[in-house]
Amino acid sequence: MKVVGRDEVRRLLRYKDCIRVVRSAMSDLSAGKTNQMLRRITPIRGRNVLSVMAGVMAPEIGFGAKVISVFPENAKLGRQSHQGVVILFDAATGEPVCTLHAGEITRIRTAAASAVATDALANVDASSLAVLGCGEQGLAHVEAISHVRTLRSVRVWARSHDAARRAASELSGSLNLPVEAAKSVQEAVRDAHIVCTTTAAVDPLLMGEWLNEGTHINLVGSSDGGSAEVDSTLVVRARIFADHREGVLQQGGEYLRAHAEGLVDENHILGEIGDVLNGSMKGRWSSREITAYKSLGHIVQDVASARYVYDRVQEVGGGSDVVF
Repeated sequence: MKVVGRDEVRRLLRYKDCIRVVRSAMSDLSAGKTNQMLRRITPIRGRNVLSVMAGVMAPEIGFGAKVISVFPENAKLGRQSHQGVVILFDAATGEPVCTLHAGEITRIRTAAASAVATDALANVDASSLAVLGCGEQGLAHVEAISHVRTLRSVRVWARSHDAARRAASELSGSLNLPVEAAKSVQEAVRDAHIVCTTTAAVDPLLMGEWLNEGTHINLVGSSDGGSAEVDSTLVVRARIFADHREGVLQQGGEYLRAHAEGLVDENHILGEIGDVLNGSMKGRWSSREITAYKSLGHIVQDVASARYVYDRVQEVGGGSDVVF
């Protein structure tokens, strides 16, 4: 069995490739070509959780599982918030063939999935991006979104303005883009065509009245039913698509709050991003609509990304061999 660590996952799983891989996986999910369990979340202490996901894909990809801990405060310790393993199995024999660093796969594939959704839902001329949160997901989203839209301006915001300024400087240098550190959430999203929320906020920090018509937003940071990064006004205003509709109806914090307030029902989650990719649903009817993609993360994204990395390791070498 191959074991592939964080550095090798980062080296082999480039955004442009991961976007293609995730696009295909989300299309297959919505077309009923995959089989998966709903994500299981076990509380540990405070906001820390253990998450387990498993899924089966086409025989050429195989099946797999992810076991990952989520510790939101790890950034303060200089560690990833998501840590664990993705295990890939051979479809023909059922044997485990590869174990991969789940934190790095999650970092890359989450941003890649938002890029897929942005490509499907944002206006074609969208060129200004606002990212809330300057942790690993915030930075990853700027790079991933730059692969699907020609960005002319980027604003980033973090609770620490010093952190936002450091992120802006890093991104400006690596992507050759003008990146500004905003002092407030409202300033960050002003006139933005695309917004990504990647924070650990428990309660809303982005108000729906602050978004202009035509904005597309990727809701990423809240990954459980008790947290919401945006208010219910935004939920009501937006045309919302999920990565996996069943999961968002049960675990999507922003939707669940608006539903509890009696403002929306299940029909407000129109479908999955894969439905738009497959052409069975219209993503955007007009350039003035606000569209939203709710990301909880899905096992098909992990398994497909793991398979891509495993195939690359087989092709170019790498990883460690373990007799299992």
